[in-house]
Amino acid sequence: MGQFNKQTLRDVDVCGKKVLLRVDFNVSFANGLISDDTRIRAALPTINYLLQQQAAIIIISHLGRPKGQKNKEYSLKPVALALAKLLERPVQFVGDCCGATAQKQAAALAEGGILLLENLRFHAEEEENDPLFAAQLAALADIYVNDAFGMAHRAHASTAGVAEYLPAVAGLLMERELASLAQALAQPQHPFTAIIGGAKVADKISMIENLLPKVDHLLIGGGMANTFLAAQGYDMRSSRVEEERLPWVVDLLASEQGSKLVLPEDVVAAAEFADGAMHKNVMPYAIPENWQALDIGEVSQQKFTNIIAESSTIVWNGPVGVFELDDYAAGTIAIAQAVADSGAFSIVGGGDSITALHKTGLASHISHISTGGGAMLKFLEGKKLPGVEALN
Repeated sequence: MGQFNKQTLRDVDVCGKKVLLRVDFNVSFANGLISDDTRIRAALPTINYLLQQQAAIIIISHLGRPKGQKNKEYSLKPVALALAKLLERPVQFVGDCCGATAQKQAAALAEGGILLLENLRFHAEEEENDPLFAAQLAALADIYVNDAFGMAHRAHASTAGVAEYLPAVAGLLMERELASLAQALAQPQHPFTAIIGGAKVADKISMIENLLPKVDHLLIGGGMANTFLAAQGYDMRSSRVEEERLPWVVDLLASEQGSKLVLPEDVVAAAEFADGAMHKNVMPYAIPENWQALDIGEVSQQKFTNIIAESSTIVWNGPVGVFELDDYAAGTIAIAQAVADSGAFSIVGGGDSITALHKTGLASHISHISTGGGAMLKFLEGKKLPGVEALN
């Protein structure tokens, strides 16, 4: 994928038009309240642009996994209230995304008005990319704007299907996401460093294979590092190792690109997977019997942060330790600090990496924080994104 070559809402006349706006309002809740409104805020530039153009905005989104059933727990009604508060203007809400009531309210929506429809996934047809369902959504508006980068890797009725029936363009968030990722992959400033963490090698194979020829260094952390260390012959004791991936890792390390891989030299090992358990910094050959590696060690932190400090482009996906437990968060926090301090063009994606940035208060020092973990992953794998392919 090269530069961003799709039309955006700046390329079409939306003035006074009815716009069907697909956003990603799949926010998290705690005790019935929205606990993180990042995704709502991310859509505000596009919504405000449409308001300036006096468009009538019909917003559609999914929330959670209600599996094609109406379920109050996954209603977007609280999101309508949160959006109204952020915009300081009324947001109408309809308890369905298709049918007579939705059609009636969409038809009556005045210029500058905002209407949020109920959760798309209350209908199984959404995830099935049902053409009739897509046509019903399209019938509500004149133009379709996709601003849901987090769903760009899904070929659903609201991300790909609707584009068959309406002029389809990218929103400002979608444009920013794709332009940033294209800049990192198509025209990176070198040295280019990728930091790949997370639990499993299996989830990241395609990404590693696509990135390795492009980068100068690929730092491996997180649970997946255990498999790489095991492939080097270390006894990882009770650490999680993906035995079935060992042959692939052995071949990768021996390949001509293998020299770009940077593995932990030491680990924080613990007697059990818990905060407050006995734990210590050890070399991989000295992990005690029945202990497991849960973070990169101090030597590795220094090694990783030195490489990051010298980098001009950085892509980071996944924590380098069991970040949710305080005793094993030091490695990930050190990486977050180093990326923030580097002055490099930096892209961070994946829920846990982003949580780490917010927890450390460093988010504002990152060039681009991706709102779509799965979509970013697919992009970094070099795969096509159906939600982007469908645009004009």
